[in-house]
Amino acid sequence: MTAETARYLNRELSWLEFNQRVLDEARDPGIPLLERLKFLAITSSNLDEFFMVRVGGLQLLAERDQDRRDPSGLTAAEQLDRISSRTHRMVQDQYACLLEELEPALAEAGLRRNTHASITDRQLAVLEQLFDEEIFALLTPQAVTGPEDFPLLPNRRLNLCVELAPAPRTSKTTESAGTPRFAILPVGPAVQRFITLPSDGGYDYILVEDVVRMFVERFFPGEEIIACEPFRMTRNADMSIREDQALDLLRGMQQILDARKQSDCVRLELAATASPGLRQFLKQAVELSSDQDIYDIPGPLDLSSFMQQTDLAGFDALRYEAWPPQDSTDVDPSRSMFDTIADHDVLLSHPSESFEPVIRFVEEAADDPDVMAIRQTLYRTSRNSPVVAALRRAAGNGKSVTAIVELKARFDEARNIEWARDLEKEGVQVIYGVRGLKTHAKICLVVRREASGIRRYMHFGTGNYNEATARLYSDISYFTCDEELGADAVSFFNSITGYSQPQRYARLEAAPIGLRDKLLELISSETKRRQQGQSARIVAKFNSLVDTKLIDALYEASQAGVTVQLNIRGICCLRPGVPGLSENITVVSIIDRCLEHSRIVYFHQGGAQRVFISSADWMPRNLDRRVELLVPVDAPECRSRLIHLLRACFRDNVKARHLLPDGGYRLARPDDPASAYRCQEMLYEEACERARSAEQSRRTVFEPHQAPGTEE
Repeated sequence: MTAETARYLNRELSWLEFNQRVLDEARDPGIPLLERLKFLAITSSNLDEFFMVRVGGLQLLAERDQDRRDPSGLTAAEQLDRISSRTHRMVQDQYACLLEELEPALAEAGLRRNTHASITDRQLAVLEQLFDEEIFALLTPQAVTGPEDFPLLPNRRLNLCVELAPAPRTSKTTESAGTPRFAILPVGPAVQRFITLPSDGGYDYILVEDVVRMFVERFFPGEEIIACEPFRMTRNADMSIREDQALDLLRGMQQILDARKQSDCVRLELAATASPGLRQFLKQAVELSSDQDIYDIPGPLDLSSFMQQTDLAGFDALRYEAWPPQDSTDVDPSRSMFDTIADHDVLLSHPSESFEPVIRFVEEAADDPDVMAIRQTLYRTSRNSPVVAALRRAAGNGKSVTAIVELKARFDEARNIEWARDLEKEGVQVIYGVRGLKTHAKICLVVRREASGIRRYMHFGTGNYNEATARLYSDISYFTCDEELGADAVSFFNSITGYSQPQRYARLEAAPIGLRDKLLELISSETKRRQQGQSARIVAKFNSLVDTKLIDALYEASQAGVTVQLNIRGICCLRPGVPGLSENITVVSIIDRCLEHSRIVYFHQGGAQRVFISSADWMPRNLDRRVELLVPVDAPECRSRLIHLLRACFRDNVKARHLLPDGGYRLARPDDPASAYRCQEMLYEEACERARSAEQSRRTVFEPHQAPGTEE
């Protein structure tokens, strides 16, 4: 069976097609220019992480196990070959987008990147002064001859390689005549990448590497400069701690962070203008074995850094119209969150609806004298997290506070180590997750003493407790004080914080114990109902589908006649629309201004309409190597809203792309412009309309002020 005819699409190539869909947004002339630049920067950042984690891991696998094949039928070496071919094409498309489309249009709009050839005499004078007074003092050249004395350069950091003319032959010369000489100029974090230039209108800037190239001879007085070319290394970050051998997880994670600083180079990005000699020198110096790991860049390196240019003041016309999050009509700001949740379950759809009630829930718990305990998972947080601040304050107020801080959250390890230490200093009981697993579940449990007894309030989410990303990611928040879910939540935390065995819950399902089995059971139930002649439907929304057991179950459901609709933003290893295998399965991916991130699953269940939210994607890592939750949402209004959200995804005919059996995607297009339906825009407009209606309703009701102490 070839990769082209296998039951499953290749995971890595599927991810690259996702990144291509992001790049397609950067190339869409209907999107504002700075938003297009933002999408382009995201594709570059995505590729960085892909090489650090996936390519780095495959390179190690290719060395260790050359015959092992993935579910699509490819060996690691074959995957690396296909990845290299696809990413080289993608990089060329990225720079065609920047150099041929975005920069000319941005320059016309007044935002101009300058080079040595385009600057004015006045700008040159300013740059010369800046170089002499600042840049020259911040950069230090280092002579190198090969791998043995090549400096330990940071991952993904900009550098310049300078080629000097061979030293003249003298009696004191130890080098062979004609031997090329090289030096490295690392551009450290203290050096600003984008340098503002004086201009008569608009905004002019130049990149620091271009400035250094203009004055590079000042670092090497008396030497002839042959070339000065920027380059950038990507190091392997696919390394994890052996928790069975780590006596101190905190120290072990710090060692992993240190190890990444000197891991192998998996990609070398180099200016396309570099000479063959300079290129070969760098290839040998960073110890690359194959030319396929070298990327000749026809423009500025590190397009991810251009993200900061998208926030420039004065160019609002080049951005999307703002979509400020709306206040939820189900949350009364004049009442405590506990009173609101006691009245009814609350469901929030971010970013259309504000994340503020989630923060308020934790902050009120920290200050409420009736709250006895707070238990919370923290996977990724913001730099100045109000949630973390509230947990510290709660501990200071004498409450029992437990935070499960996942130290192994990739690329957030350093920040989480810092949070863990700060929380411990304030008296918070910090648990570093579960040995051998990542704790990825999103849950906050508040235990409160009330007149009727102890009541447990919960927040379940599909995204992180991060108020910054909550404005950019589409996620679900669900508040409830359901007694069975409360008992399950207590058992969940006890199983992590103590030595109790993971257990089956009354209503929750958790990975790695029962979540996959529960999903398989629900899929099988729809399959059996359809085989019995009943209506059957599965609708699901998540970020990635890789797990072959779940894919096979969906294939079986399709063959039985079950209608399966999947909204999968990123990786999808399932082939939809294959006759006799998956003709009843459709897969769409939506890439728009907000990152689709929520996980919602619907099963028709003979009309009972069971709906769940989850922290887990359908991937082996989530189902086998992470602590995840699947949460039923049974409150009728909340359940109806989730079903509406799912339906909206499949109505989208503007930003939706349909997965084809061969792994390619086709952009949906409305037959008539009047029938255009853009899911994210429509959901935001609905949130605005609900907020307007609620405000109008409040204006028609007289609410007298009461004297202090007379409220009921």
